[in-house]
Amino acid sequence: EVQLVQSGGGQVQTGGSLRLSCAASGFTFDDYAVGWFRQAPGKEREGVGCINSATHGGSTYYADSEKGRFTISRDAKEDTVYLQMSTLEPEDTAIYYCAADLKYCNGDYFTYSYLEHWGQGARVIVSS
Repeated sequence: EVQLVQSGGGQVQTGGSLRLSCAASGFTFDDYAVGWFRQAPGKEREGVGCINSATHGGSTYYADSEKGRFTISRDAKEDTVYLQMSTLEPEDTAIYYCAADLKYCNGDYFTYSYLEHWGQGARVIVSS
């Protein structure tokens, strides 16, 4: 079965850290870029960052607001991509989604109307 399974959401206080995981099965994950998105209550979904496939060197791209606080990495052996979040703020409260596609990861990745595989979402709550 083709799927992306997310884990690692939860509640933390301002300034805390969380790591989200996005584990793939049923397809050749190494060939895919993976993006992280989030949707806060009452707001539109926005891109957080993405990481390219191993073929494209695993390069990363981050939205401006997350640069320096969020880090995306991937583990080829585990077919998993991680979103490490630090110095969290209440404004980071949202449901976070991962999405895998063969498209190249750059700023355009967040604008595509279709990405092939999506995780189920993980809720992150940052309390003040």
